[in-house]
Amino acid sequence: MFQEYLYEIIALIVLLTILVIYFLMAKSKHQEDDGFEIPNRFKLKSADELEEINFEPETVIEDIKKEKENIQETDSHEPFILHGAEEGSFGNIENNPFEEEPEEASAKSYRVKGVVPPHGKISKDNFKDFAGIKLLIAEDNLINQKVINGLLSDSGIEITMADDGQIALDILEKNNDFNMVIMDAHMPRVDGFEATRAIRANPNYEHIVVVALSGDTAADDVKKMTDSGMQEHLEKPLRMDALYDVLYAYTKANTSDADSEFVEVIMTNELNGDKGLAVCGGDDNFYRDILNEFINNYSNSSKQLQKLLQNGDIKNADAMLLDLIGIAANIGADKIKEIVQDLKEAIKDTEEMSYITLMDEYEKHLTALIKDIKDYL
Repeated sequence: MFQEYLYEIIALIVLLTILVIYFLMAKSKHQEDDGFEIPNRFKLKSADELEEINFEPETVIEDIKKEKENIQETDSHEPFILHGAEEGSFGNIENNPFEEEPEEASAKSYRVKGVVPPHGKISKDNFKDFAGIKLLIAEDNLINQKVINGLLSDSGIEITMADDGQIALDILEKNNDFNMVIMDAHMPRVDGFEATRAIRANPNYEHIVVVALSGDTAADDVKKMTDSGMQEHLEKPLRMDALYDVLYAYTKANTSDADSEFVEVIMTNELNGDKGLAVCGGDDNFYRDILNEFINNYSNSSKQLQKLLQNGDIKNADAMLLDLIGIAANIGADKIKEIVQDLKEAIKDTEEMSYITLMDEYEKHLTALIKDIKDYL
């Protein structure tokens, strides 16, 4: 019975052998195209060589096994491996354009905020801890300039004043050796937002911390400051402890607790002397200078505001009121500050003109404040 199917079995074996040979030839051709030298046992046989092939079933099967073992144990050739250029580049890819390069150390590391340890009440003397640092103050209001100068006088901090954002940029262009810029948000010509964006766009200023100084405290206003590149926000009136903490956080000076007490002053209906004196670092003479400045510059502010509003100059009236909010807080004039804040909102309604009543209130309390200041002086 085996003999009846002998020819069919031989034919099948021959067919399988031809298929194996074809497969080996195709694989050898592929490797040859890639610079792979084809072993002699895989090269195409001539017709005479094919006639010599033994097609006995046992012999053919044994030869196939040997060839398989020879392929696996090839001495002089490495196995065919995908190196990333084949089959959709699933292998290792060199210089992958989409691979993120390791981030280089940024100059912003110089502006990293440090931890401020707990401390006691801050006085002017504590700012001597920051002797040698360099501050650029961009502030257009002369009284606010004087407050900052007086607060940091004798501290050893090097202060440069700029009356607006453009002057601040001009100063930085000539000398960028500053640790920090304290930037008023609202200034003529170039305001604090525009100036800060220019600073943050210049790689030469990466080491400089920009701190906002503004009476605006609403979340949207603070976000606008942050978006422009201001890292911190100091409120007007400038508080000693807030300024101290910002300086410490970004300069990492060695500090010690301050235990000095502020001088007590007489309180009046319009003037909170304790608050004003605290802003001035407990320096009574300095506080008196600031009060004199207020009288000289703002005694006539009610008439000036009235004229601006009558002329419909809401923009300048708003700017003046914003200054008054900070200045009133600096000297401890709480009632005036509240009225001015309400006025600032009221002048936006040009139809109802509800600010008229508030203007009368402002003039009344301003007159009383001027009297209390003169009595104190």
